[in-house]
Amino acid sequence: MTDAGKGAPHSALRAIAGGVRVLVRAQPRASRSAIVGVIDDGRGGAALKVAVAAPPVEGAANDAIVALLSEVLGVPRRAVAIARGETGRSKQVDVTGIDLDTAAARLSRAM
Repeated sequence: MTDAGKGAPHSALRAIAGGVRVLVRAQPRASRSAIVGVIDDGRGGAALKVAVAAPPVEGAANDAIVALLSEVLGVPRRAVAIARGETGRSKQVDVTGIDLDTAAARLSRAM
């Protein structure tokens, strides 16, 4: 996996019915919560590196990721759900009520 960069968020997004899927690489226990950038996922793809101050205990980091993505993307928290990877650092997060281009633009502004 390479260092986080300011790459295009489109590479970490997939269109799904009614929204987008965000491929996330979580960094719990960070000094602050932030969208760090787009990184190589180590499997030939890309992921959005998301740093959260919360520890990976009892879902706290997952809750922080949902809250941060909700804020950055401008959607309600109920529109953001972890679809896969609840116990690992690599996650797939589904966001409804937003299209691919809007999500990419909002993530770019947050990086």
